[in-house]
Amino acid sequence: MKYIAIDLGLKRIGLAYSAHKDIVTPLPAVIRKNRNQASSEVKKVLDEWEVDAVVIGVPLGGSSEDEMKRRIAHFMNLVEFQGELFYQDEAGSSLEAENMMKGEIKYIRDGRIDSISAMIILQRYLQKKRS
Repeated sequence: MKYIAIDLGLKRIGLAYSAHKDIVTPLPAVIRKNRNQASSEVKKVLDEWEVDAVVIGVPLGGSSEDEMKRRIAHFMNLVEFQGELFYQDEAGSSLEAENMMKGEIKYIRDGRIDSISAMIILQRYLQKKRS
């Protein structure tokens, strides 16, 4: 099964891909100008990689969970994705991504952190699926 993970943000959308249960690759992030442009670019990526399922990071259990799921549903509706959609707790994924990048590059808001965060979200999902 081919997966894309999405770390959906208001400014950048991190993306990561996996077609193998042990290998997850961060993809270039989508820099969000507006929701139509962002959904169109995400749709292109999903089509290009012939994805079966999307795993989206969401803050599970918090007060914003329902609101975030509503926003995600709206965004994915714009993307017109027909495959399966899974939610994965994203708690701490951005901080973990930043820690992984420390010393590697200067912190530039180009989406690399967001895509590594998406990679972490997908790794968590695949790990949970295996256990």
